[in-house]
Amino acid sequence: MGQGEKRNRHINWKIVITPTALKMIKGISDARIRGKIAEVIDWLAEDPDKQGKPLVAELSGFRSIRAAGQRYRIIYKIVRKQVVVVIVAVGIRKEGHKKDIYQLAKKLLKLKLVE
Repeated sequence: MGQGEKRNRHINWKIVITPTALKMIKGISDARIRGKIAEVIDWLAEDPDKQGKPLVAELSGFRSIRAAGQRYRIIYKIVRKQVVVVIVAVGIRKEGHKKDIYQLAKKLLKLKLVE
């Protein structure tokens, strides 16, 4: 590991929440769940690429991390050049359902509401 890599470990990443993701978070009525989501988002400021999992196919380049138990997911993108973590979507994992967070994220990408 080079000198620069050692320093990178201690850098706090800036968190940017897109207006769409913010709207999704505000739409969650349970304050406890919103609080847990906020905690996980805060954790992403440290080593975001060591947390969550890389997504594939249409969502390649994005990562997903669980929040508030098994149901909620935070979808984010790491912008290394700017040392920024961009939160693009937050919601419930409902496999096979049109409101599944991954389906919603794909729609956002198609509509070019996220990059």
